[in-house]
Amino acid sequence: MKFKSFKTLLLAGLTLLCGCSQQPEKPFTEVLRQALETATPGDVIEIPAGTFNFKRSLVLNTDNVTLKGAGMDQSILSFKGQVIGAEGLSVNASNFLIEDLAIEDTIGDALKVNEGDNITIRRVRTEWTNGPDTDNGAYGIYPVQTTNVLLEGNVAIGASDAGIYVGQSRQVIVRNNRAEYNVAGIEVENTIGADVYNNIANNNTGGILVFNMPSIPQRGYGTRVFDNDIHSNNTENFAIPGTAVSGVPTGSGVMINSNDQVEIFNNRITNNNTANIVISSYFSANYAGQREIAAEFDPYPEQIMIYGNSFEGGGTAPGLDYLTQLRNALYGEQGEFPDIIWDGIVNPEKDAETPVICVDNGDAQLLSIDAGNEFANAGVDMAQHACTVPKLQPIELAGI
Repeated sequence: MKFKSFKTLLLAGLTLLCGCSQQPEKPFTEVLRQALETATPGDVIEIPAGTFNFKRSLVLNTDNVTLKGAGMDQSILSFKGQVIGAEGLSVNASNFLIEDLAIEDTIGDALKVNEGDNITIRRVRTEWTNGPDTDNGAYGIYPVQTTNVLLEGNVAIGASDAGIYVGQSRQVIVRNNRAEYNVAGIEVENTIGADVYNNIANNNTGGILVFNMPSIPQRGYGTRVFDNDIHSNNTENFAIPGTAVSGVPTGSGVMINSNDQVEIFNNRITNNNTANIVISSYFSANYAGQREIAAEFDPYPEQIMIYGNSFEGGGTAPGLDYLTQLRNALYGEQGEFPDIIWDGIVNPEKDAETPVICVDNGDAQLLSIDAGNEFANAGVDMAQHACTVPKLQPIELAGI
């Protein structure tokens, strides 16, 4: 039974009320499960207003399907009693559109889309309603190994890894979303070509992350982070120890790790207690002692351009002990880090013509902490960051 419109649902309800049906009506939870599992290309599956409780994952493996609700605060798929499945909704399909609904309290990831092209996720709320907790699912909205992806107008709350995450993907736009009380608010990882703009990231451990991680076939580069509000990302890190984001210092506004060709511009970045922008190589990140990497992995961030941002506050309470000690040594216990801190670790074989970090942001300063030499030469030298990087082109999504 596949619903093409709310009218179909209404007629089904009227039939039941009239007593005209000889068969007991299935609960909507089973109707929806069947609609997803038996979907054919072109189906539009509608979810009415209400809260619907599921004990096991929902699965969709059919291309060209639309799943739509009555609103992210109206149509709620609750997995509070979930006992089976790794996700709330698992999708392995292309040309998929989901909009106007909520997925709450899943055991694992809320919405995972794997290996699809032309994916649109719009006005979807994922939330763990008990607040930040290590036992919450890892990811809220989680497209991975996808191409041509649009994430807009979504809300993600309470993920123990990333609220909105795009991994190993190409051609991505993340815009007009709100992420709060996650470990990572919005994360772009090992992805080629992403625009992240007009989002609000607040009260996470880290607001917006642009990462490359080893042991993943695709190396990411080419991300623009702009026109976002990134503030007060000071929630204590509640990630599972040993995971990548467990090393994110509490109080990180924007964090770049081992990624290249990243532009950060025209953002409003305020009151992030470690620093408003944190840039690191894989070597200095606190990943539970994980330091061995494959030879082909590039652990050094390069061609980073920072310009036109508005900074305020921040740097007053670093989220890692060694950073607190360094802050105290350089600026005193009542002092604060500059808006940008960088581990200072560079590729010893780097081409001299390749810029590492270029800053053109008024009086904003960048502190190199010189982590590779045990902080011996930590300091600010803006002259070495007076460089330029070719501007990236806006992302265009074919077919969306």
